[in-house]
Amino acid sequence: MKRIAPTAFTVAFAITLLGAPVMQAFAEDKVVATIDGKPITDGDLAVAESEIGSDMGTMPGPQKRASLLEFLIDNQLFAEAAEKQKLAEGPDFETRLNYLKRRALRELYFEKVIKASVTDADARKIYDDQVKLLKPEEEVSARHILVETEEQAKELKAKLDKGADFAQLAKENSKDPGSKDDGGNLGYFGHGQMVPQFEDIVFKLKKGEVSDPVKTQFGWHLVKLEDRRTKQPPAFEIVKDRIVQSLLLQKAQKTAVELRAKAKIDVVDPDIKKTVDDRNAMISKQSAPGAAPSTAPTSEAPAGEAPKDTPKP
Repeated sequence: MKRIAPTAFTVAFAITLLGAPVMQAFAEDKVVATIDGKPITDGDLAVAESEIGSDMGTMPGPQKRASLLEFLIDNQLFAEAAEKQKLAEGPDFETRLNYLKRRALRELYFEKVIKASVTDADARKIYDDQVKLLKPEEEVSARHILVETEEQAKELKAKLDKGADFAQLAKENSKDPGSKDDGGNLGYFGHGQMVPQFEDIVFKLKKGEVSDPVKTQFGWHLVKLEDRRTKQPPAFEIVKDRIVQSLLLQKAQKTAVELRAKAKIDVVDPDIKKTVDDRNAMISKQSAPGAAPSTAPTSEAPAGEAPKDTPKP
């Protein structure tokens, strides 16, 4: 007997559920419309939103409810038309009905059991543990003026030495479109986010000091150090949702492994069986002692550490 490894399907299943809106429970299931005397309720709207809400984008609340109601009206009328055609009889309908029942139960299990097992306190603990592991990192805030020639840079430096305002000169002379309108302001950045020639200078400056002309592949720079500080991790509230989703994915995968271990799964179709066996063999080979570790890049930085920006000029 071969067991199907909970790989891509499990991940896709969990991600689908993670992205689905949570169905609300209504103390009183208010009727919002009737069709030939049959009610459509707030509870029906919530179930419909769990199915199609992600396709409705940022539609305002009242418009979304109206669209969901239209969907439910059509759903009811088409269903009644199908019943008149006796389409609710036979194996095709039973197959679809059984599939939809399993899907509904799957979603309820994820919502009521898996989601309920992950709390904000769990996410907070992960956040606090990772923050403790972060090494202090220096970052600086600076302004710059970018010009084409060394002569231009020297002329501007002479004006600055005589008391000219750095931000004003940047607005008037800098050719960096991303910062000139803000007086050359580059904001805060850490090591590795600027080109080496620029970084070598800026981290050596004292607060308020202006550099001599610095050449990079972008041209000639004058750099003023505005501030220096120790980089702080992002606030818990900013990364909480990402941590919770990671915990939910881990919980879903662990639960799938446990459920599969208790089940007898036999693949009868020969083509699918061969695909499953080949995949399981590859997984076993990759997880064997001495196997080379995966070098695939991760899609997200660890919680508590923001991804680095692309180096700026």
